[in-house]
Amino acid sequence: MWKSHPKALPFLFLSEMWERFGYYLMIGIFTLYLKDVEAGFAMTEKEASDLYGTFIALVFLTPFIGGLIADRYFGYKKSIIIGGLMMGAGYMMMGIHDKTMLYIAMTLVIVGNGFFKPNISTLLGNFYDDEEYKEKKDEGYNIFYMGINVGAFICNFFGAALQILLGWQYAFMAAGVGMFIGVIVFILGTKHYGDKTEKKGVQPGDMPFYKIVLYILVPSIIFGIIGWLLKGVQSELNPDSYIFGSDSTDAFIFACIPVVYFYASLYFKAKTEDKRPIGALLAIFSVVILFWAVFKLNGSALNTWADRYTDREITGTTEKVFNGLKFSQEVAYQKDSVSLYDASFRLQKVNGEVQKEYNYPVYFRNVKPEKLPAEGSKVSLWATNLSQSINPGWVIILTPLIVAFFTFLRSRKKEPSTPTKIAFGLLISALSVLVMVAAVEIGNNGSEKVSVWWLVANYGIITIGELFLSPMGLSIVSKLSPKNITSLMMGGWFLATSIGNKLSGVLASMWDQYDNKANFFWINFGLLLFATVLMFALVKNLNKVMKEKGIN
Repeated sequence: MWKSHPKALPFLFLSEMWERFGYYLMIGIFTLYLKDVEAGFAMTEKEASDLYGTFIALVFLTPFIGGLIADRYFGYKKSIIIGGLMMGAGYMMMGIHDKTMLYIAMTLVIVGNGFFKPNISTLLGNFYDDEEYKEKKDEGYNIFYMGINVGAFICNFFGAALQILLGWQYAFMAAGVGMFIGVIVFILGTKHYGDKTEKKGVQPGDMPFYKIVLYILVPSIIFGIIGWLLKGVQSELNPDSYIFGSDSTDAFIFACIPVVYFYASLYFKAKTEDKRPIGALLAIFSVVILFWAVFKLNGSALNTWADRYTDREITGTTEKVFNGLKFSQEVAYQKDSVSLYDASFRLQKVNGEVQKEYNYPVYFRNVKPEKLPAEGSKVSLWATNLSQSINPGWVIILTPLIVAFFTFLRSRKKEPSTPTKIAFGLLISALSVLVMVAAVEIGNNGSEKVSVWWLVANYGIITIGELFLSPMGLSIVSKLSPKNITSLMMGGWFLATSIGNKLSGVLASMWDQYDNKANFFWINFGLLLFATVLMFALVKNLNKVMKEKGIN
């Protein structure tokens, strides 16, 4: 697999694998930690989802500035190392049970990812700009993407075992160790990078950095503050007068306005030959926002589905293996003082204090009567965050098949263009949501737990959509971007991801508002279907732009 690709690919593959090990380990336990009444912060679903959405949105917003600094000043190698070290330190601090420390740790991860994420993707693209590798660019990004998901798959098992054995802090520390290993691997590959890591410098016509600070960053901060302070109409459903659901969401949306304006200005101020490629990329960025809004529910709403609505009991050999490896916990079926949840699993608080009741553990609330254990006996439940390994597991299985499929089509000169792949990726992703609609119906709207196979099926289908879309998105940015702003345009891809991530948090924070959970998933289906129609409408023009540039 490696022989026909640049020698740097294995190092970038392994570096990204370990970086994603840390990131997805953290993401897999983040909302569970926030909602943990005993050892976390006892947040409600809305509170945890809102913070989660803001966090992952900002994580993907900073590549805008990180890519710019790498392009002009630091170069890619220095930026990647600085970013990796900051993220590792942030993960290490995240498990310290203090809200101020949590926010400091989140800030380190947010800024660090800004330096790491766009630049390692851009560096990979630089190697495939060489004539001998150009034909292999899509395949290279697919292999790279599989590396991301190897890390994302294995990390949750470490996270589960460490959390069960030692607590949340040690699980977060493991994420930090993974990140540091990723940095070491990246440094070990230095001799294979040549001049590909060098900065491009300031090009004629580029906006000076001080102007970007004055015209983009400072206005973003000011707009964010305005969004935080600005209030909407007060009502019974909105006592705090939010405009878009929470203060943080209001601030984020307002802060994005100057950045979105900046990317629009790139199009209007571009050279004639660069206008259509930049316009094509901006159109794709706009469409994929809705994909990420639904896809990123994996760490919030779908994590909640795994925790509350999925039958996690294991028996027999599986129980012995999981108990031995500390991937599961024993829960006794007996009454005790437990946190109070209503019939829809909404945590009950009065003046910020969690209410208690004398009852069985909440897990047993929607277990079928005939499946309830004997009074006082114990059952083994696999750790909720293990469900986060289903999607990357599918990526590892399906990536070679998808690569082989497109290689087969390429050999017959029938391979669809990158925009066409993205359009079909959106359509397939929309179909995956229908699986969850069916799961809600089978479980009588959450009154009975359902099999984990519903999550497996949902993730399996959306993974096919993801493989048609996400690595193709990275590839098309690398193909179409004008050379002097490649990393900046990669930052634009992550900006779209950021906005999608925040929208995902907004969607997840509304989970408790839907008495019929099927309606929650129907909304998601509608969003993806709209994105699909829009993308297919754009495909013809996008293909024309790519043909003009002599690329597929």
